[in-house]
Amino acid sequence: MAMNFDPFRELDRVAGALLDRQGPRLMPMDLYRDGDVYVLNADLPGIDPGSVDIDVDGQLLTIRAERTLTSGDGVKWLARERQAGSFLRQLNLGQGIDTDRISASYTNGVLSVTIPVSEKAKPRKIEVTAAPSNSASDTVAISEGEHAQSA
Repeated sequence: MAMNFDPFRELDRVAGALLDRQGPRLMPMDLYRDGDVYVLNADLPGIDPGSVDIDVDGQLLTIRAERTLTSGDGVKWLARERQAGSFLRQLNLGQGIDTDRISASYTNGVLSVTIPVSEKAKPRKIEVTAAPSNSASDTVAISEGEHAQSA
């Protein structure tokens, strides 16, 4: 059986190997809002959960993880496409996030980070109450610390 040589496939393999050695790789992720929390799911198959490091510095969320591949003495690789190395993802959280209550879990190769919205950033209703009318003009009292206005 003859094997066909594909120069583009070989170039892609070499370029990928060179790029992988230049630094941490990005991890594929999904990010969505579910009610009062944001949920980030990142694919990290083969990662030891103990190697995952998540920190928040101001409004910058950083996720780091490390994959190590081991092989015994005398192993002859026939194919080796899974790379050892570090993974990195950084997100600017912006305003309105409760950084003290961020939590994370790792299940079946997926890292899930729950990012709650702060109480101050949640939408709220402002109650408008009408004061009893004691003159020809009506007065409306507005809660939330606003001043009363005459209409």
